Amino acid sequence: MYRSLNVDAAKIADKKFGQNFLKDSSIVDKIVEAMPKDGLPIVEIGPGLGDLTRQLIRVGYVRAYEVDKRLCEYLKSEFQEPLKSGRMELVCKDILEHGSSLHEGEYSLIANLPYYIATKIILNALHDRQCKQILVMVQKEVAQKFAAKCGVKEFGSLAILAQSVADVEILFDVPPEAFVPPPKVTSAILSIKKRSSLEDRGFEEFLKVATKQPRKTVIKNLSASYSKEILIELFTQLGLKPTVRSHEIELSIYHQLYKELKN
Repeated sequence: MYRSLNVDAAKIADKKFGQNFLKDSSIVDKIVEAMPKDGLPIVEIGPGLGDLTRQLIRVGYVRAYEVDKRLCEYLKSEFQEPLKSGRMELVCKDILEHGSSLHEGEYSLIANLPYYIATKIILNALHDRQCKQILVMVQKEVAQKFAAKCGVKEFGSLAILAQSVADVEILFDVPPEAFVPPPKVTSAILSIKKRSSLEDRGFEEFLKVATKQPRKTVIKNLSASYSKEILIELFTQLGLKPTVRSHEIELSIYHQLYKELKN
């Protein structure tokens, strides 16, 4: 029960927005403990009932994006003082309709992301030069796709893109019972410390083709766009077996393949 709302959180959760409210304060504490100590402004997406937001504004300036108009009204009432003092800004709009950077200057993205848009938001942040660090709660399966290492089945385009420009790791799992209402899946805290930003759209398109059908060989996937003879010759030069599959090729080799095929 959330006394400030005087309603059952499970009843106000809207499936349309993928709302699951974090109720476990120990998880919030662990997220805050894992935050970057860089003093940068914080962007939060989907603050919900503000449980994480309350802790974030103690650390620094927070810009929070909330799409649910009901929750926006609640947040305006609940955070009157920080909103008035300028320690917090509330943006009531759909984050996916926000075309430019989420902040005018450098920032850290820290949020409990709605599952249905988590991957899109993380990829946008990887492209955004202003975003320096990403610390988000997502579905564990999504976290594994970004943090996977070469050789495991989850290693694909998301891991290759993220790890090309950042250090990626899963910090800890979050069980369903930490939320109201509890989701049907386990969540995880994903840390992405950026070294640079994604800028080469050509490389992304190349990866989509190379990893499109993981059960097929990479040569089979790439032959939809390139000559099979050229591919076999290039794979031989790089010491790759013609039967190699997408999760078995090292990140650096993907960059070499792309560079050679682009030339």
